[in-house]
Amino acid sequence: MTYETVLYDVSDHIATITLNRPDRLNAITSQLQKDLFDAMHRAEENEDVRVIILTGAGRGFCAGADMKGLDETSNKDWSDVSDEEWVKGNCKEHPRDDARIDFQKTNSYFPAITKPILGAINGACVGLGFVLPLYCDIRFASDTARFGTAFAQRGLIAEHGISWMLPRLIGISNSFDLLYSARLINADEALRMGLVSRVIPQDTFIDEVREYATHLATKVSPRSLRLIKKEIYNALFQTLAEAIDAANLDMAGSFSCEDFKEGVAHFIEKREPHFTGK
Repeated sequence: MTYETVLYDVSDHIATITLNRPDRLNAITSQLQKDLFDAMHRAEENEDVRVIILTGAGRGFCAGADMKGLDETSNKDWSDVSDEEWVKGNCKEHPRDDARIDFQKTNSYFPAITKPILGAINGACVGLGFVLPLYCDIRFASDTARFGTAFAQRGLIAEHGISWMLPRLIGISNSFDLLYSARLINADEALRMGLVSRVIPQDTFIDEVREYATHLATKVSPRSLRLIKKEIYNALFQTLAEAIDAANLDMAGSFSCEDFKEGVAHFIEKREPHFTGK
C-alpha cells in the first residue's frame, strides 16, 4: 500500500514513516494527517515492526499546517459551529479499549501506539509540525533543525494539547517563552531546554537515529518496551501509589513471560538476545 503524502518503509524491524511533501516543507494537510494516522497503525499492527521512526523528506521536518488550508480557514464563517462539535471534531474515529481517551485525539494518539516512536527532526519544525514530535517518545534533532510554535503569530492558541504536554517536557517558563514569543530556536537551545534528547550532525543524522532504533529492535525485549511505554504515559495521570500498584501487576506477568526467560538466559550464556515479544 502506498500513500499520497507519506512514505512507509519497513526493514530490520524498523518502520520509517516519512512526511513526504518536500516542496512544501511537509506542511500538513487533511490528507497527510489521514495518511500518517493510517501508517502509524499499520506499523503497530505489523508484528515484524518493533520501533517506529518519524521524519520528514527533504530539508524540513514539518513547516506546520499548509498555508492554503489556513487561508481558507481564516475566511470561513465559524459562528454556527457549537462547542460540542469542536470537541467531537477533534477526536479520531478509531476507538480503542487499551488506551486512555486522552491519547485518542487527532494529534495525541502517538502514546497509544504500543511501539516506541522516535521523532527524527531533520529540519524546520514549526506550528502544527512542532506538535507532532511532542507526542513521540524520544526526539532527536539534526544540527540544522529549527523549532517554533508560530501560533501566537497567527492569532491562534496552544493547539492540540500542547499546553499539557510541552510543560511536562521543558517546564512552564520555557513553554511560555516559546508559545508567547513564537520565536525560532536552534537545535542546541532545544537540547538545553530538554525538548530533544540529542543533537546529531546532519551528515550522519538518519544513520545515528537508525543505530539507536536498531538497538531497541534487537537488544531489548519488545514486550518490555510495550509495557514501559504504557506505564510511563499512564503514570502521568496516577498517584505514586497507583503507579507502583500497576507496575507490580505488570511485574507479576513478566516473571512468566518468554522474554524474561530469554533476558536471563542470554546474560548467563553471554550471547546475543533473541527476544520474541511474548
